[in-house]
Amino acid sequence: MSKVLPVILSGGSGTRLWPASRSMYPKQLLPMAEEKTMLQATALRTSALPTVGIGRSDNKHLIVSNEAHRFSVAEQMNAIERRAQIILEPEGRNTAPAVALAALHAAEAHSDVVLLIMPADHVIKDVAAFQTAVNQGLKVAEKGKLVTFGIVPTAPETGYGYIKAVPDGGAAVPVERFVEKPDETKAKKYLKDGGYFWNSGMFLFLASAYLDELKALEPEMFEACVKSMEAKTFDGDFVRPDAELFKSCPSNSIDYAVMERSSNAMMVPLDAGWSDVGSWAALHDVSKKDDRGNTLIGDAIAYDCDNTFVQAEDRLVATAGLRDIVVVETKDSVMVADKNRSQDVKELVELLKAQDREEIKLHRQVFRPWGSYDSIDMAEKFQVKRLIVKPGAVLSLQKHAHRSEHWVCVKGKAMITRNDEEYELGVNESTYVAIGDIHRIANPYGEPVHIIEVQCGDYLGEDDIVRFDDNYGREGTNT
Repeated sequence: MSKVLPVILSGGSGTRLWPASRSMYPKQLLPMAEEKTMLQATALRTSALPTVGIGRSDNKHLIVSNEAHRFSVAEQMNAIERRAQIILEPEGRNTAPAVALAALHAAEAHSDVVLLIMPADHVIKDVAAFQTAVNQGLKVAEKGKLVTFGIVPTAPETGYGYIKAVPDGGAAVPVERFVEKPDETKAKKYLKDGGYFWNSGMFLFLASAYLDELKALEPEMFEACVKSMEAKTFDGDFVRPDAELFKSCPSNSIDYAVMERSSNAMMVPLDAGWSDVGSWAALHDVSKKDDRGNTLIGDAIAYDCDNTFVQAEDRLVATAGLRDIVVVETKDSVMVADKNRSQDVKELVELLKAQDREEIKLHRQVFRPWGSYDSIDMAEKFQVKRLIVKPGAVLSLQKHAHRSEHWVCVKGKAMITRNDEEYELGVNESTYVAIGDIHRIANPYGEPVHIIEVQCGDYLGEDDIVRFDDNYGREGTNT
């Protein structure tokens, strides 16, 4: 039997799970339904499958992500000892081009490799059943068929597309047709009639088989992806397709561009406790509950509540007399919604976007490749942050045009560069960086260093930065 190359699509923003999920740190990078993050759980569920490496011998996964999430993705994979090559999409163009970039890259290393395409933000409780379904799909994928996985429905769900097929146990069967998201009446009929499955968005096929279909059905998309990958560059484990050549690529999903139009589409039924965790209500469905149906996460308590989801990140959240309510608290936001209208959180995010609110982009604690910073306090012309710099990490050599910075070390030790000086900063010691000073913080020591940073100036935006040198390839950028 052929080996598979797991391909994880990690480009989503997860707006329906705000305020936990933010555009710069979306749900797939968070531990939403279990101890591991959703990205890590996706990678780990392939452990028992026959997999093939790519690039470095220990790279058993290929991930398609974007520039903004690249360091978080790499760090999370390293944390579970699952190194990956990461293709950085120049711009989001939906799933069909993303899969094409992965297929083109994989085919260079293995001409007959089977790709297992998985979104990074799904929950699958029965991993053994998932692996059994993949092995069933392999029997036809290695013969050139395009396999999708149809979820055995448990309710008349109106939020998913459906696949019509005649099941034959757990074997792969021909797809009769793909069905758009139905209204409630149709969804109930599908559930009663049988032979209809939720469209999971997971796929299994030879890289060559997918590329042949894409070339025939979407030649403009195929050509743009080919040209962009022919001019790709490498930065360690990061693979960068040519951005200018990729701009001409049309945007479309793999379902619309290929699967719904292919005569080679097959489906394997999957009954494995699957959820795409597309809303707070969906997360509540797959979370642990008390005897009254409440999910309480963090420092949360409930009195006389039923079927309520409460997630507390930074402080005590106490609730009383709630029914079918979602309450989510983070360091900078609180969201309360009717659980039956949790899909409307996306509309809330649009309102916040129209007001240009930073809360939709970043958490108060922001993760960087060198560590993190937490904005503790902010008012006109000043901001206070807590910086945590990991052992062996170093910030970029930089300067600011509009702000000065005062640093106080409260834990660990740091090595400071300020213009022509270099000196150590220890606990209860402070230093001052004036506007225009060229500076950096390094931690060459064995424990994290914690620094309280007080910024003062007329403008305190994160884009007030000029980088001269950077260990993470960000020279000349202000992001």
